[in-house]
Amino acid sequence: MPDRCKIGAVKIFKINPRLMQSEPMKRCKLHNCKAACCIYGVWIDSQEAVKIRENVSIIQTEMPDLWKNPDKWFDGCEEVDEHAPSGKVIHSRVVDAPKHYGGAACVFLRADLKCALQTAGQKARMHPWSLKPFYCILHPLDLDEKGRITLDESGLLLDEPGSCLRPSKALIPLLNTFEPELRYFLGDQEYELVLLLRP
Repeated sequence: MPDRCKIGAVKIFKINPRLMQSEPMKRCKLHNCKAACCIYGVWIDSQEAVKIRENVSIIQTEMPDLWKNPDKWFDGCEEVDEHAPSGKVIHSRVVDAPKHYGGAACVFLRADLKCALQTAGQKARMHPWSLKPFYCILHPLDLDEKGRITLDESGLLLDEPGSCLRPSKALIPLLNTFEPELRYFLGDQEYELVLLLRP
């Protein structure tokens, strides 16, 4: 089954069969969820952190004055992650954000609820996700115990007030719901091949 996608230079992921299903849920809109997913920050692969540091000048223009210093962008916490291309991840700094869901947010979340890494990439005429960490792009998708791209059960996702998903009256194929992410990870040709295998 053509279900492999390559991240970075070496890491290859597979798609869990769950993504071939249809579910009664749809994506949220930013004005509804208010970027609730950014509450806890994100684990960033060491290679991705290097890329962020290499693009400090364009990212700084998107950051508030208080957080323009790149030394404040990471909290210094590093962990081993078998699914990360480099095998190690570091965490973005989580800052107080009284107006944000849960009262905290990733340092890269702007007041307009957009990600500074994404807006920086767009203004630099890159792909909007070129500077975003893998786990940011992946969310609300996840990796299962085998490292395959998957999704939690719909009940868990829809019961969460800050979820990136909302109930839908109709069943929607998950491959359609997450088309942008899967095309990004798989490439257009591979994604189209997976669609052909959908029940």
